[in-house]
Amino acid sequence: MPRPPRAASEGAIPRPLRKLAMSTLPKIAVFDLDGTLAETAGDLIGTLNVLLVREGLPELPLAEARDLIGAGAKALIRRGFEAAGKGLTPERHEALFADFLEHYGAHLCDRSHLYPGVVEALDRLEAEGFRLAVCTNKVELHAVDLLDKLGIGGRFAAICGRATFPYSKPDPRHITLTIAKAGGDPARAVMVGDSRADIDAAKAAGIPVVAVTFGYTDTPVDRLGPDRVIGHFSELADAVAELVPPRA
Repeated sequence: MPRPPRAASEGAIPRPLRKLAMSTLPKIAVFDLDGTLAETAGDLIGTLNVLLVREGLPELPLAEARDLIGAGAKALIRRGFEAAGKGLTPERHEALFADFLEHYGAHLCDRSHLYPGVVEALDRLEAEGFRLAVCTNKVELHAVDLLDKLGIGGRFAAICGRATFPYSKPDPRHITLTIAKAGGDPARAVMVGDSRADIDAAKAAGIPVVAVTFGYTDTPVDRLGPDRVIGHFSELADAVAELVPPRA
């Protein structure tokens, strides 16, 4: 399915029409990727373990390491090496980041898969007039490639990653700029995520947030102050309907 057309930038809209254009933008649901749309820990921690072994360190068990995910590959590397008992200089961290991206890019979808109910939830949101977007701390190229491999890349009007803008979550501008790029209405937007970075960014942006319980977080999401918490994607559309007002 082709991606929805991008809305023109504000600079392309004549001044008298800007207010009208804003009032007719569609509702939008913005999704995190890792731990929200897809279970990706196997491939992410698998790549981290490749780096640890190269450095003479033991692998981290997946069950113990999955909650290290959530703030991007650089943070995952730092957290992983700290968990293995080794600190990193800035220079070594950068070198390992480059190695991580190279290896992970070749193993994006060896073990990754969508969570149950994702496709049906996207279908229902689209049927109810929502535009869809992804805002992830994953590198954009990897995010696009992975979503395509998972069969849903074409569902999103924008897929924005760590370097798409000068900001990344928990900076709220990562979400607001994703909404703008996708051509959605920021006044009728909702964020769906699994981590403190998602929740804090959405709250700072003034956007309601639905948190999933099955993702990657070192603190249970219900303690982080989301507007709604769901345990399965079958609950998403109803949660979103309670948070996003209909068109006035």
